[in-house]
Amino acid sequence: MRRQFSLARQLLLFQLGIVLVVAGAVAAVSMAEAQAAFYRDEGAKLGSVAENLAWNDTVRQGMGPDVWHDSLAAAAETARGVSGVSFVVLTDAEGRLLTGRDAGRLADLGDSDGLSGKAWQGEVLAPDRVLEAHAPVLDPASGRVLGLVVAGQAYPSWPQLLAEATPDLLTYLLVGSALGIGGSLLLARRVKRQTLGLEPREIAGLVEHREAMLHGLKEGLLGLDASGRVTLANDEAVRLLDLPGDVTGQPLRGLGVPDDLLRLLTGGGGEPDHVVLFRSRVLVLNQMPVLVQGRAVGTVTTLRDRTELTSLERELDLSRHATDTLRAQAHEFTNRLHTISGLIQLGEYDDAVNFIIRAGQAQEDLSHRVQSRIADPALAALIIAKASAAAEQRVELALDDASALSAEVDGQLVADLVTVAGNLIDNGIDAAPPGGWVRVLIRQDAHEVEVHVHDSGAGVAHELAQTVFVRGYTTKDGERPRGLGLALISQICTARGGSVSVDGAAFTARLPRRRERS
Repeated sequence: MRRQFSLARQLLLFQLGIVLVVAGAVAAVSMAEAQAAFYRDEGAKLGSVAENLAWNDTVRQGMGPDVWHDSLAAAAETARGVSGVSFVVLTDAEGRLLTGRDAGRLADLGDSDGLSGKAWQGEVLAPDRVLEAHAPVLDPASGRVLGLVVAGQAYPSWPQLLAEATPDLLTYLLVGSALGIGGSLLLARRVKRQTLGLEPREIAGLVEHREAMLHGLKEGLLGLDASGRVTLANDEAVRLLDLPGDVTGQPLRGLGVPDDLLRLLTGGGGEPDHVVLFRSRVLVLNQMPVLVQGRAVGTVTTLRDRTELTSLERELDLSRHATDTLRAQAHEFTNRLHTISGLIQLGEYDDAVNFIIRAGQAQEDLSHRVQSRIADPALAALIIAKASAAAEQRVELALDDASALSAEVDGQLVADLVTVAGNLIDNGIDAAPPGGWVRVLIRQDAHEVEVHVHDSGAGVAHELAQTVFVRGYTTKDGERPRGLGLALISQICTARGGSVSVDGAAFTARLPRRRERS
């Protein structure tokens, strides 16, 4: 198993590595400076030795027609011994050595132009790297070049240069190590305090566990900071709100969220289980503030998708309406039977027959009037049944003569029309007083179907024209949860790309024949 070092040890090793790199760089710089100092100092000394020897009378006379080899050798050795340079040799005007063990051999003068009468200083490989200074020996009378004085000093080796730089290098290394170790310990202590004593691998494990847990939740989770920027959005929140893939750090306002939903998400609080309609979804929001040391730094909101549950509630509501309608019809039928039975018992047979004929004719007229204008059987049956339910509450339900709906309507639109018309008619019946009326108009054109329901009730105040379509808003009494019918109508119309509005006691819903893609 691979050994894991603590954060303090990692920082210490990292700092020591930096110190070693710095020490290496200092050593390289020190050796480069030592070489430059050697070239400068030794070059000046070699130049001085060569020029002094070149002006020596013994040397000038010894390079005359009769060369004084012994005198020249003695002068060269004396100059070398006094100056401490590596060697001092003399050459004639042709460059042949006059002193040294290789006397008579041509000297390796490199790029020197000393034989032309000019002093020179530079490096020569002979065969090792040597720093040399050349000074011409001139005839006092004619100024002719008699020969050349060559003074040389061998370059120190790399170990010698490193040895010379070692004292400074050790000082730098010790000071740098002490500072590095002290700084590493202080930095490790500070980082430990900021990370709550956790090691990097522990922090990484917590982050991985957090990411896996958040993205594995079935509920959406959305975190915002105090300025409305997204700090957290798991996969379900991205799906429910139709957000881009990577939204962390972006302002929620610029991500296409509607203003009403944006106000709820950035409000910093609100009622629990707040239901909102977003596009084709019914979402339940719960929001809590995020507190750090008692100070609010943002909010976290959970989002649950209740679209399927709301659809089930819708179907259950339709079933309840059907049950209530059947109960009303059964009650009305029972009343008629009781009336017929009473007339027969009284012997009023002609009146009983007339009553039966009138009752059947009224039902037949209603069915014929509705079916002649509404070609879809489901919607026609709904209106006929609602008429019976309205009659039980002493409210007249009538279908406007301008109503017209052909059979060329797809099944999904019919289902939406049944829900919209059923809820609007129920609201109209509930709002109308006894003896009042409800008028229903259903018509279509090439693009949409319009459902218009008007009742004799007090109507909706102008300032509440939008509030009534919010889930939970109701003017009815009772403990049973209300305020969902108009919200469902708004959801259905919006999902299809249509609209619903209210003007007093008149509600108008427009449903496009083709549903928009969401």
